[in-house]
Amino acid sequence: MAGDNESSYFVQARQEGRPVVKDPPKFDLDAYIANYKGKTRFDRLYLIGSTSSCLYLEALKGAVTEAKRGKDIGRYEVAVATLREIASNDPDATLDLEWIDRMNKQVKAETDRLELELKGYKNNLIKESQHYHSIGDLPASTKSYARMRDYCTTPSHIAIMCSRIIHVSIDQANWLAVQSNVQKIRHLNQKPADTEKHQAKLHAATGLAQLALGLYRDAAVSFLATDPRMITAKLDDPSDEDAYNEIITPNDVAVYGGLCALASMDRNELQKLVLENSNFRNYLELEPHIRRAISFFVSSKYSSCLSILESYKTDYLLDLHLQRHIPEIYFQVRSKSIVQYFIPFSSVTLKAMASAFATSEEGIEEELVDMIQRGTLEARIDLQERVLLAKRTDARGKVLEEALEMAKDYERTAHLRLMRMEILNAGLEVKAPKGQGTGMASGRQEYGNMGDIFMGHSGAQGGKSGLRSGTRF
Repeated sequence: MAGDNESSYFVQARQEGRPVVKDPPKFDLDAYIANYKGKTRFDRLYLIGSTSSCLYLEALKGAVTEAKRGKDIGRYEVAVATLREIASNDPDATLDLEWIDRMNKQVKAETDRLELELKGYKNNLIKESQHYHSIGDLPASTKSYARMRDYCTTPSHIAIMCSRIIHVSIDQANWLAVQSNVQKIRHLNQKPADTEKHQAKLHAATGLAQLALGLYRDAAVSFLATDPRMITAKLDDPSDEDAYNEIITPNDVAVYGGLCALASMDRNELQKLVLENSNFRNYLELEPHIRRAISFFVSSKYSSCLSILESYKTDYLLDLHLQRHIPEIYFQVRSKSIVQYFIPFSSVTLKAMASAFATSEEGIEEELVDMIQRGTLEARIDLQERVLLAKRTDARGKVLEEALEMAKDYERTAHLRLMRMEILNAGLEVKAPKGQGTGMASGRQEYGNMGDIFMGHSGAQGGKSGLRSGTRF
């Protein structure tokens, strides 16, 4: 499908270290993008268009069309420039100067009108914030929303304001601001019904922020706690407050939560926190392959689990929030699988491991070396015999060493107690003068607390100090 110009674009992208996906994904682009609304539609289309060598034309043309439905001229120009670089002969690869001129005038008129109205009453701040958000001026939108704080008089007003700042912050990839505003909403004194209404969105937004920061276990916990009410929301109904598809869909919650859990949790946790989670089970039903992959991992069928993940890797590499995390997440899952597979053995041939994990001997050797260097796998490789050897500790010898140390410790303590009894019987105990209680305390500090020396300290250091004090007498 791609011609010479297109292939040269993606070759250059690879040379610059940018991700390029050659294989076609499993999803249908039109059906996939129909699940979203707002700016995330453009972001996802543009990401697919600039990454996929199969869907670039369809995705970029869709991104150009999506940009022209809104007021963000900057995004439209970026999409056209990328399309022109890949497919210069396409009709959409030329800027629509008439539309740009018309939109510039419309945006300027709308901005002037809102600023004029703002002087008359402060309630118009929300319209101004939404206007800046729609034209892509995210810093101005954030400032405008922040100015609303002084005019929010009820917890519900503050919750609405913080929710919109969260939306803008996600578009900005300002993840600390996302977490901060989530906490502000959670600490509001709201009615139980209002608190419950916000929980699904707050958990989803928190999970996105933690995923972006590489905190996979925290992200998994947040997604697993997301209320299933988001599933029943009507995505095409703007009045349905449970819908959150301008940011994330229920399918995304299932995929993000499942992958983060696989990367960060052990088999027992996956069983209890994921598969037996009645709320998250509703999300997993939307993405049954994720549930199967987790079930295979829990059942120690690691090859089947990894096979499922590999078959969907192309889809995840074209995801707006997952793309840059997929290499690390897949490494974590595969590393855990290898560690769990190796636990019952004292040695395994590289050939057997390569067969178990569907790779070559050279490939599994590189993986094992990387895992050993990272400290993920406690083992060593015999390159001459082509065998992976476990580092076994002598459990019996360790127990004997601990028992011997305890016996020495007991003997030392008994010796010091007998020594103290002999000193007391010989009348060698130093007594403070009568009426000098404080002197007694200072005497203990000067000569050393006899009780501490002979009874309290059972370690080697205490024993040595006890003998030194006994010699003093």
